[in-house]
Amino acid sequence: MQQIAKGTLLVIITSALTTLPAMADQHTHYQTVLDKARELADTPYQPPEEDLPAALREIDYDTYRQIRFDPSHAYWRDESPFNLQLFHSGFLFQAPVRLNVIENDEVSPLRFSTDDFSYDDDARALLDDDLTGSGHAGFRLHYPLNSDDYADEFAVFLGASYFRLVGRDQAYGLSTRGLAIDTASADGEEFPAFREFWLYKPEADAEQLELLALMDSPSLSGAYRFVIKPGDNTQVEVEAELFAREDVGKLGLAPLTSMFTFGEASRERPDDFRPQVHDSDGLLIQTGTGEWIWRPLNNPESVRISSFTDDNPKGFGLMQRERDFNRYLDTEAQYHRRPSQWVKPLEDWGQGHVELVEIPAPDETHDNIVAYWVADAPLEAGESRRLHYQTHTLNTQPESHTLGRVVRTRHGRAEVPGQAEPSREGERQFIVDFQGGELDDIAAESPVELDISTQQGEIKQPQVTPLPNNGWRASFRLPADDQPSDIRLRLTLEGAPVSETWNYVWYPDE
Repeated sequence: MQQIAKGTLLVIITSALTTLPAMADQHTHYQTVLDKARELADTPYQPPEEDLPAALREIDYDTYRQIRFDPSHAYWRDESPFNLQLFHSGFLFQAPVRLNVIENDEVSPLRFSTDDFSYDDDARALLDDDLTGSGHAGFRLHYPLNSDDYADEFAVFLGASYFRLVGRDQAYGLSTRGLAIDTASADGEEFPAFREFWLYKPEADAEQLELLALMDSPSLSGAYRFVIKPGDNTQVEVEAELFAREDVGKLGLAPLTSMFTFGEASRERPDDFRPQVHDSDGLLIQTGTGEWIWRPLNNPESVRISSFTDDNPKGFGLMQRERDFNRYLDTEAQYHRRPSQWVKPLEDWGQGHVELVEIPAPDETHDNIVAYWVADAPLEAGESRRLHYQTHTLNTQPESHTLGRVVRTRHGRAEVPGQAEPSREGERQFIVDFQGGELDDIAAESPVELDISTQQGEIKQPQVTPLPNNGWRASFRLPADDQPSDIRLRLTLEGAPVSETWNYVWYPDE
């Protein structure tokens, strides 16, 4: 995976195919995109033509960054609280997407114009060439999130099916994708791409914005409808239908992509003044039965894939729970402002599993964490599948999460300094601290118990202890072993859970 800026994934964008007919109502517009996607799936896949002017094909990273959209040319800026700004093609963006605006039921293409952009320093030389037909790489959306007199950027669609969101006082971190195919598979990942977009021009008092997208890929095509509402927690309703051109090996729905380099539980740390570096620190799942599961993230030495089997999950997300600047000390990256993101199905997803992929990464310029839903039912050639879910940013936890939450995971060798105890050699000591939610109302003398288990191996000295800050600590030891240990634990009171379930896999060789 390549990047153009810290935390921003880049994948080559594919070209567009067709436009919608004019003079149709809103439902007809989406239906037309559905028809186009269905027709695409009935024909052999055609890769996009990469026919940019030579000057744009050959520019490097530094020159590309010297091309900027002129905010004074933003679309709708004087007619709506929303405005639209565009990305230039070139560099890694060799195949432009096609952009259209729907206004009063009429569809108009957004034509490329050099007048919309400023070309600084080395980029000025590009204007000596004919850039007609260069097209656009993608777009970003603006809205007065943090003050009434300035339209902040809150969403960007750029690269394959990637889009990113922020809410009030948040800074860009993890990315969302329309779809993931064969992620971390032996045959390599396939990246579906949005080939064309249609944006409904927002009204003067609009609080949300709607857009449509046509997706294409060697294995499938798809029609998407997004309704985006910026705010404290910017939310997107996603409605889509996929049409399989070929059998799809592994179909990842509602994928989230993030970065984790090192954190409080990392065994190996770089020589870095910052205590932690990550866009997300854990995967949170609410299962179909209502159980909340927390899995701390890791930067492994080899690719790790974890599956959480479920039936009709209530939601999942990659979370950034650590929101104190002192936990990062990074004034540039602002990791304490990176949002969490939650995915909530709006229709039953059936049986399947949430899959977490953790990929080794040498530094923070690599997005190495992916999470998505995989249904048990395969998607085979000639079949279709409907999707309907909501995804939104947040700073805390989903409102329905009222249990105690993991606030700290730490581990280290169990030997006592200065004491030679052969029986403890190679043992690992773990502590997991919980706080908040129902734990706030539980007195320190209450008979809170530790419910702990492992799929293999032995757990030694499990215990639970009240903490001075109204929290609770679960602790245990793992004996020396050369096999991984998959541990689950939670706090209970009179047999009922009062905390989420902490799940962790310890690999002794890492």
